[in-house]
Amino acid sequence: MNPSTAFATVVVDELIRSGVREAVVAPGSRSAPLALAFAAADREGRLRLHVRIDERTAGFLAIGLIRGTGLPVPVVTTSGTAVANLHPAVLEASHSGLPLIVLSADRPPALRGSGANQTTDQLKVFGSAVRLFHEMGTPVREVGQVAYWRSQVARAVANAVGARSADPGPVQLNCPLSEPLVPTDGPDWPESLAGRSTGPWTAVHAAGGPPTAVSPGPKTVVVAGDGASQAARLVAEAGQWPLFAEPSSRARIGPAVISAYRLLLQANALAGEIQRVLVFGHPTLSRPISKLLARPDVEVVVVSPTGPWPDPARRAASVVTGLEVTGADTTDWLERWQRADQLARPAIDKVVTDGLTGPGVAAIVGEAVGADGMLVVASSNPVRDLDLAPVVPIRTIANRGLAGIDGTISTAVGAALANAGPTYALIGDLAFLHDSNGLIIGPDEARPDLRIVVVNDNGGGIFSTLEQGDPTHATHFERVFGTPHNTDLGALCAATSTPYTLAETPETLRAALTRTVAGVDVVEARIPRTTHRPVTEALVAALSQQ
Repeated sequence: MNPSTAFATVVVDELIRSGVREAVVAPGSRSAPLALAFAAADREGRLRLHVRIDERTAGFLAIGLIRGTGLPVPVVTTSGTAVANLHPAVLEASHSGLPLIVLSADRPPALRGSGANQTTDQLKVFGSAVRLFHEMGTPVREVGQVAYWRSQVARAVANAVGARSADPGPVQLNCPLSEPLVPTDGPDWPESLAGRSTGPWTAVHAAGGPPTAVSPGPKTVVVAGDGASQAARLVAEAGQWPLFAEPSSRARIGPAVISAYRLLLQANALAGEIQRVLVFGHPTLSRPISKLLARPDVEVVVVSPTGPWPDPARRAASVVTGLEVTGADTTDWLERWQRADQLARPAIDKVVTDGLTGPGVAAIVGEAVGADGMLVVASSNPVRDLDLAPVVPIRTIANRGLAGIDGTISTAVGAALANAGPTYALIGDLAFLHDSNGLIIGPDEARPDLRIVVVNDNGGGIFSTLEQGDPTHATHFERVFGTPHNTDLGALCAATSTPYTLAETPETLRAALTRTVAGVDVVEARIPRTTHRPVTEALVAALSQQ
């Protein structure tokens, strides 16, 4: 089966699973795979197909079908002016709140701007009239495509019917399709094209609806990403399930928290036993968590009270507004994770306290902030280092929406002003340099009580722990990824009259953090960048031997 035929087969099947019972097609060449797939579904009695030679008529026919049935209706067009002819119907659907699904066939993106026949820019051609626009990637023969196609169709239908927003309306899926555009003989598709046996790929529950009952049974863990809230902790404790909570989750407290979850997922056989994951918030920190959420043998339930939901691996089986635990897990599942965590802690502490390391600095800062304090933590290594530190119930703020290092000092200043009390910030050297203007506060402006701890490894330390840091890429690593800057941070602080202290050992760092936080000051902790990768490898090795 060729990629375009496989794509169309899956898209039509998932639309039907998501509640589509009528479809409209306007003829065209580029849209042939979708037209043929809908025609096959019509012959099989799975939906009713309507064909019109005029796209404007086709669009308004779909509007009439929606008004008559209350169900979402897709309309298929070929590329070029055909898509633009749907605009009046899209506008009507937008203002009337009708779930019209535009499947606009397109040439592959490489042909845009080349003068290729019937090729124009169809991206967001309907502007703000649609509730969702998404360009489907050009189908290719590789594993993972089916989950992507089905997940995106389920998401599009949910947006069209307003399941999460209570604001139904039109959506557009732009579908670049490559030749051949009709079924051909060839090798089997490298993965099953089938959907889930229970219905749509992702069952989306209405925002504001009642909580969904969740019972013990599968070996379950709770993942609390950024902004998860105490709901994640309460569910984990009620179900007696392990809680994997990021520092900015607001749920990193209580007996269910597994502090070393990130390393245990890489080094402990318990990880392979996980059968179900309940996801709260926006997980962003950990590749082991990303791999867990992508496992095909794990049921993923996303808890999202309103709006869009995180599912980058396209594996979510359901999206719910809340969970009600009907009973606790009476096995030793949580106890086994707790024992593994307790055994891991001394091994971790031994590695990270050997000199001044990123995780070691994070642990010392956590101690200094204390249970009643506030900590602003930068993206890149600092937040990951804090994730490895012993759990301290501190209020942690992090810009994890896009996980950038932009504006971290300014964010910390704002948080400290709002906190009206001593506040700490844990930040890397590049993030510090990126927002050094945040130290400039005019003489008539309110000044916060903020201590900024800069972990300075003279460059992009996080890259040394990633693929780019492998010794095989050493030729260009230092210049392109390491990016040393050799900046005198003390002199930079002096330029803004910001008090500055250099800490080169754990002892001097602790001493620098014991002073009362009054106004803005900076503590620099210098660490060698060359230790990042060995420390990470040593941590995984230490836990693997347990």
